Amino acid sequence: MKQLTTVLAFALLMASCNQFDKTKTGMPYKITKGGSTALLKNGQFIKFNILFMVGSNDSILNSSYGHIPAYMRYDSTQLGKYNFTEVLPKCAAGDSITFTLSIDTLKNLGMIPEYNKTFNKGGVIKGRVKIVAVFDNEQIVGADYKKEVDAEKNREIKELDAYAAAKGLKVQATPNGAYVAIDNAGDLTNKADSGKEATVLYKGYTEDGKVFDSNMDKPGAAPFKVVVGARKVIQGWDEGLRFFGKGGKGKILVPAMLGYGQQGAGGSIKPFTNLVFDIEVTDVAVAPPPAAPKPNPAMLQGMPQGK
Repeated sequence: MKQLTTVLAFALLMASCNQFDKTKTGMPYKITKGGSTALLKNGQFIKFNILFMVGSNDSILNSSYGHIPAYMRYDSTQLGKYNFTEVLPKCAAGDSITFTLSIDTLKNLGMIPEYNKTFNKGGVIKGRVKIVAVFDNEQIVGADYKKEVDAEKNREIKELDAYAAAKGLKVQATPNGAYVAIDNAGDLTNKADSGKEATVLYKGYTEDGKVFDSNMDKPGAAPFKVVVGARKVIQGWDEGLRFFGKGGKGKILVPAMLGYGQQGAGGSIKPFTNLVFDIEVTDVAVAPPPAAPKPNPAMLQGMPQGK
């Protein structure tokens, strides 16, 4: 009986595998129709969600589901190789594409430089794409994208509201939706305002407490200097620092869209990740003048030289 069960399970697995076709470049895929028979047309704009998973436990690499969908202009003459866009000519609005990517093939194609802990030799990446909607012009796309961005910001702010409540934090909102919890405002006559250079000790972590960067409690770690308003740091920091003066301590809670947004940052901050920073402003000073631009050698050619 056990052998029969094993044989049946294997047969079902093979039947499932046989449901997958292959693209010209060898990518296995399956289309689940969504009801529409109107195939995509050149020049249309596609709104879609996409998910990538890797490893035996299907760890999520990246996902737009529940966040801001992706958008692209469809052009059947400019399709990618060994990715889901090869399948788009067979798709309509509402369709879903399930596909797998061989990590070895991706490496051979130069899409993955080296094997590592995430991309193992012999492994696969599982993917899923859902075509949410199709638009005929860019103006409609722009309006739809704005709605999605606003909805994402609202989701993130609600998440930080819940985080602050769970931690018992008394917070104040910045103009665009970051939060500040002030332990000590510091010397507000010497405030970290626009044009001032703030020297900051910080520890950054995700809502689950995972630290991704810190210069606090690290012997030899240099304080971080930032000119407020110069747009050299994430927007949540730029807005949050203005609540502190020299000697100020507290937290800045940054929604993802005021942090690293849809892109994330390296492997430590995934896309759409809210961030929390413990900060201490150790000094506030007048910002140093910007460095003079270096002369372009090409511009000096033919100019009279001083004696």
